[in-house]
Amino acid sequence: MWRRSFGTSSHAVDALKEKKWDALVIGSGHNGLTAAAYLALGGLSVAVLERRHVIGGAAVTEELVPGFKFSRCSYLQSLLRPSVISELELARHGLKLLKRNPSSFTPCLDGRYLLLGPTKVLNHREISKFSKRDADAYPKYESQLERFCTLMDPLLDSSPPESLQGISSLQDRLKNKVHNSVFWTRLLHQAASLGQKDMVDFMDLLLSPASKVLNNWFETDVLKATLATDAVIGSTASVNTPGSGYVLLHHVMGETDGDHGIWSYVEGGMGSVSMAIGNAAREAGAHIVTSAGVSQLIVDDSGKANGVLLADGTVVQSSNILSNATPYKTFMELVPQNVLPDDFTRSIKYSDYSSGTTKINVAVDKLPDFHCCKSIDGLQYTGTIHIGSESMEEIDSACQDAVNGLPSRRPVIEMTIPSILDKTISPPGKHVINLFIQYTPYNPSDGSWDDPVYRESFAQRCFNLIDEYAPGFSSSVIGYDMLTPPDLEREIGLTGGNIFHGAMGLDSLFLMRPVKGWSNYRTPLPGLYLCGSGAHPGGGVMGAPGRNAAKLVLEDFKKKMN
Repeated sequence: MWRRSFGTSSHAVDALKEKKWDALVIGSGHNGLTAAAYLALGGLSVAVLERRHVIGGAAVTEELVPGFKFSRCSYLQSLLRPSVISELELARHGLKLLKRNPSSFTPCLDGRYLLLGPTKVLNHREISKFSKRDADAYPKYESQLERFCTLMDPLLDSSPPESLQGISSLQDRLKNKVHNSVFWTRLLHQAASLGQKDMVDFMDLLLSPASKVLNNWFETDVLKATLATDAVIGSTASVNTPGSGYVLLHHVMGETDGDHGIWSYVEGGMGSVSMAIGNAAREAGAHIVTSAGVSQLIVDDSGKANGVLLADGTVVQSSNILSNATPYKTFMELVPQNVLPDDFTRSIKYSDYSSGTTKINVAVDKLPDFHCCKSIDGLQYTGTIHIGSESMEEIDSACQDAVNGLPSRRPVIEMTIPSILDKTISPPGKHVINLFIQYTPYNPSDGSWDDPVYRESFAQRCFNLIDEYAPGFSSSVIGYDMLTPPDLEREIGLTGGNIFHGAMGLDSLFLMRPVKGWSNYRTPLPGLYLCGSGAHPGGGVMGAPGRNAAKLVLEDFKKKMN
């Protein structure tokens, strides 16, 4: 198992008590491990405290059916920042990316299908089967999104230009003002370089529903639906929700080995990302301990965080604490009551942590046999397979079921089969299948996720839907693991089951993440920082929050030493 390289014994916990650490990281999700690696490289003594028996948070590999290794939560890689990959030398630490081509496959019940990938020739040929007009428009659509990404990309690798919090010196105030002025000047220059037409189109993308954006570009239902899934992934939003359009940028964001917009599998599953980062952190001197859940932060008489209390009663002291837990978990459960300002806690408490996501990890004894594509040489298995997404109306209907308190009658399913490219995660001839499913309410009105019969019924509903496109799929299932929103909260620590540590709407990004006035990883509790996906720039296996937070902590640490 993945836990072998990391401390779990009483000796490992005892070592935590032997000194006051420069920094403690709560949670070994990929951002927490990233922060630990950078802090250790910066010369700080660092310990990572993980509640579970295995590191990785939502980027984890677990063998839940004998012989089958599942990427239990996150399942694809593209957003991991190139700076993190290169600076931490993750390839040397075991990270191996497996590029997907084609990148998506959408089967239709009428016998047609749509393949999309990184090559213009394939895309034009495939889309032309439905519309010559759309085939000509598609490269222009991608090109526009790529231009918009160049505007946003620099924002990911730095702290937002936040105002100074608390008491500060004149020198610090002047330095902050200059830093923020340089940031906004650079951003305005980049915006101006786009030109007015592109800027208007960019604002339209940011504020509009995904359905409006896609309807303005294309006429083919299956093409629009395939692209629209990018706009609602992991959220409770519909394709008709204002502001959902900007998430379409995920279609071209990220890269794999320098190839932009390419999503990949990770050899060994997504836990290999966390393992590689963890190996880099340990090599730099970080101490990583599993089965060491934190129950509360310790605040000294001066009002500064200076340690944590573990679930077993162990006290661990530290000058700085970085939380990779969700903002709600951090501030409403770990920080003692009456320590934080009331307006801050209200903002955290009433942030949107809702989720409509369920993940089913399936072990099968054969590949699904899609009746629409008997002769395309297995290309249908490489990328993301979109089930129940033949039109945006279907996606919206699935969403409306959840709005009414019901799991979608015809769920929107993203199926991936990583064992097609990764031969290390399943027995020969058998396969691992990930099903990322929407929409499933946290508290369904017609039953409970705690009821085994209810859970089995929903899983079978998903399998039956796949059967419509690939007859016999249900009978190929050897075993499965299902994580509903309450399971994601209980098992992985994701408040509300939200995979992004909080909604990624325009009101919850950049200077508003996690709340207004506290977007730069610092918190109202001195000595406590936020380093997870609940901080800028948000969710996804990115590593940017961890890297950015660590750089800020190192900067603050040096100030205190001078």
